[in-house]
Amino acid sequence: MDPTGRFERYNICLGKGAYKEVFKAFDTEEGQEVAWNRLLSINPRREAQRLLSEIRILEDLHNDNIINFLGSWVHKTPDGHERVVFITELMTSGTLKSYLRKTKGGSIKPKVLKNWARQILSGLHYLHTRDPPIIHRDLKCDNIFINGNNGQAKIGDLGLAVVKRRDHVSSVLGTPEFMAPELYEERYDERVDIYSFGMVILEIVTRDFPYSECHNQAQIYRKVTSGIKPAALTRVQDPEIRAFIELCTEFDPHRRPTAASLLEHPFLANIAARRRHAAAIPCPRMRHLRPISRIT
Repeated sequence: MDPTGRFERYNICLGKGAYKEVFKAFDTEEGQEVAWNRLLSINPRREAQRLLSEIRILEDLHNDNIINFLGSWVHKTPDGHERVVFITELMTSGTLKSYLRKTKGGSIKPKVLKNWARQILSGLHYLHTRDPPIIHRDLKCDNIFINGNNGQAKIGDLGLAVVKRRDHVSSVLGTPEFMAPELYEERYDERVDIYSFGMVILEIVTRDFPYSECHNQAQIYRKVTSGIKPAALTRVQDPEIRAFIELCTEFDPHRRPTAASLLEHPFLANIAARRRHAAAIPCPRMRHLRPISRIT
């Protein structure tokens, strides 16, 4: 149970990563299952409180393409250390990574790719335009969730996100294959998320993890910091898609577009225009409907 008694944790582990483990839990107020996230690192009190304050900012986020945060607190372990716990909505349909595994034999249609890309960018645009901006820092297919019923994409794993209170941030976190070069220099801003987004698109198109040709993190580091793109990029046949990925993964962060600019990019503009057109067309049958006669 959490300190308020609202959330009850099940003994069902949904997953464990480098930074946290996730359990299924139950929200006794809303009557629905949720995700109980517990950070694995044992933090000194000051660090735990800092993380908690950052996560509580995330609780105020409300966007269709961002996983909802429902609560957070500091849990004291039997040996006196403190761990941060936070509750999020539970996405049962799986991650984008799991979707790619399920459809390993087929190809993702351009319409689906663009639909996912727009939704991910919409979520990033929302994060980056908060005051102060929020940087995800670990965007990848493993923490983008898909609703199988309607194709909705949501960005998750925001527990490692950081609020940009200065011109730049200076801590290194993330997955090496998706990390922008400037992350290694410990001086970066929200444009690192655009780089990671480009790598996400690359993985969707090729079904290959970026830099899979590398055998260790040292090799990845040397390639990334030298501006060498993943070998998988050479297998992208569509020149429009390849140019879009290259734009997002520019070595110089100042040459990378913002999420807002990418949403207006010609590669994604067609699907946006179709959505606006569809929303403006009235249902043709509604004008001709007549009241149903009363049955006697």
